[in-house]
Amino acid sequence: MQLYHHPLDLDSQRVRLALEEEGVDYTSHHVNPITGKNLDSSFFKVNRHGRVPVFQNGSHIIYNTIDIIQYIERIAVVSSGAESISASNREVIEWMQKIQDWEPKFFTLSHIPDKYRFYVSKFIRQVVIARMSESPELAGDYHRKLREAYETEEKLKEADVLRRSKEHLVRILDEVERQLCETPFLAGQDFTMADVMLIPVLARLKLLDLENEYINGRPNIAEYWLLVQQRPSYKRVIGKYFNGWRKHKTLLKTWFLVRIRSLLKRY
Repeated sequence: MQLYHHPLDLDSQRVRLALEEEGVDYTSHHVNPITGKNLDSSFFKVNRHGRVPVFQNGSHIIYNTIDIIQYIERIAVVSSGAESISASNREVIEWMQKIQDWEPKFFTLSHIPDKYRFYVSKFIRQVVIARMSESPELAGDYHRKLREAYETEEKLKEADVLRRSKEHLVRILDEVERQLCETPFLAGQDFTMADVMLIPVLARLKLLDLENEYINGRPNIAEYWLLVQQRPSYKRVIGKYFNGWRKHKTLLKTWFLVRIRSLLKRY
């Protein structure tokens, strides 16, 4: 089983948490969207949308995050020798979908200083153009990615887009806060795939230094956040990259690669 992912990517974190929680072995392939590795023709042929994560088991390839997680659950049950496959119950799936419906892209980008965002955006557009020239048979798909990059920058100028993204996040967090008043985990007494979907959202808020605004002011979420950070899966998937100096190392390494390739025009 192969997983194409990156530690900075929220959906990749969800899939890796699921793999760790279920104890499923896999081969890890880092694909960094910020440095344009998701646009290399070898990866682009696997996923024409150029997005991570991508999960591959033999000839079976899955792109949707929730579909990947449910597939991992089935693999874990079969591997354990259980006679029947038990998937996440309806409540868990509803929470998973509810959390997945929030699009983190515009929220995240709006909290990154303009000078860095513009620099990376320009770099990515140059990478797309270079790959389009190298692989003319994929030109249509690369052109679509180029158009998406321009559309993203335009949408970031619209106050309504950012307001709706923030309001959507607040609604989810408020609902989570109410639920955690009743149960220790999101879908009941036990840790489930619903928690796997939520944890990276909280980690993203921590990465953006927004804990005080979105987490600490909600006491149940704050307590829950401290609890889930103690899980071995969190420490391996997220804590390893975002605690202390490692957080800065991960980000600086990515920024350094973008800067060097831009200066050398090695797209």
